[in-house]
Amino acid sequence: MSAAFFQRLRERAVQIHVEDHLRARIERGDRLRVKLGLDPTAPDLHVGHLVVLDTLKMFQDEGHTVVVIIGDYTAMIGDPSGRSETRPMLTHEQVEANAETYFKQLDLVLERSLIEVRHNSEWLAAMTAADILRLMAKATLQQVLQREDFADRIKEGHSIGAHEILYPFSQAYDSVAVQADVEIGGTDQLFNLLFGRDIQKAYGQEPQDIAVFPLLEGIDGVLKMSKSLGNYIGLTEPPGEIYGKLMSAPDSVIPPYMELLLAIPKGQFPSANNRDNKAFIARKLVERLHGPEAAAAAEADFEGKFRNRDFEVLRGTVLAKEFSRASTSTAADVVLHELWAPSFSQAKKVADQGGLRVNDQKVPLDHKIEDGDVVQFGKKNFVRVKLR
Repeated sequence: MSAAFFQRLRERAVQIHVEDHLRARIERGDRLRVKLGLDPTAPDLHVGHLVVLDTLKMFQDEGHTVVVIIGDYTAMIGDPSGRSETRPMLTHEQVEANAETYFKQLDLVLERSLIEVRHNSEWLAAMTAADILRLMAKATLQQVLQREDFADRIKEGHSIGAHEILYPFSQAYDSVAVQADVEIGGTDQLFNLLFGRDIQKAYGQEPQDIAVFPLLEGIDGVLKMSKSLGNYIGLTEPPGEIYGKLMSAPDSVIPPYMELLLAIPKGQFPSANNRDNKAFIARKLVERLHGPEAAAAAEADFEGKFRNRDFEVLRGTVLAKEFSRASTSTAADVVLHELWAPSFSQAKKVADQGGLRVNDQKVPLDHKIEDGDVVQFGKKNFVRVKLR
């Protein structure tokens, strides 16, 4: 049983470190403390988290202790992983409000009564300046600056906030505080997880084994799914929103979503038609999060509005939202203001592929907007512009 469990884990993971050590612990029946850290930088967990949450459920079903750390303290610093710029620092109130929503979302996957939930403010907020200095003395600045995101920012002349150096130390100390045997995360967390091993050794603990898993692409089909990039599907979003977001995503998301969310390998997709495959993913995901009745209703609602959509009907129904813009506005201003794209470059990519329309006509990003124009970005994002 344990050997079969490790094989399933190995098939899901991109990398396990140290693989032989973790296999031996599992196969001899050790009861492990398996850690996952979640920073509440936004109120929603997203479907990308299902990749690691489903893995935690596997450990939980095998009788291991799942330790979920709500990073209420580290969220105020901000994880620099994969960032080309410093994250804005969150207030304590913002972090508390976001963290409050995480618990009911974890219940969608994990057996709550069997989870050890901790907040890293329990130990990090209690640290004195002397404690922090002793922690930071466990590693060198050169070690920290080796991380790819820091190295890239230095190379490109972008600033690194001094407080950002604290993040990997703080996250690593979480493993010391809960005495983690295993830590899991996305591939973007590889440095943080390896750094945790170093800090555990420095404090005299046996270093944790780590397993990293693929990152799910966001609904833009380009960048990783991320709350801070706005290209995500929240676990508690309404059924219609989840269904619509998936249907408006580019076809490139079909293989990773099939494989990572539904465990369906390429070659076994239900259809040769991309639209049908996206509908299948949307229906299955809504069904998992909200139940079969909600999935059927979301699908029927979407098909009724968008299968044979009439632009004039949409003008009178879907486009109830208005906002004011200056008379010099372009289509790019509308797209970025509405947060439909995380950056100008991503907006341009969609526009270049014909995904930007004004009054149902394809336009470039620099197209000038007139009063009353209806701007469409992708298949589902619409707004009517009212100029000042």
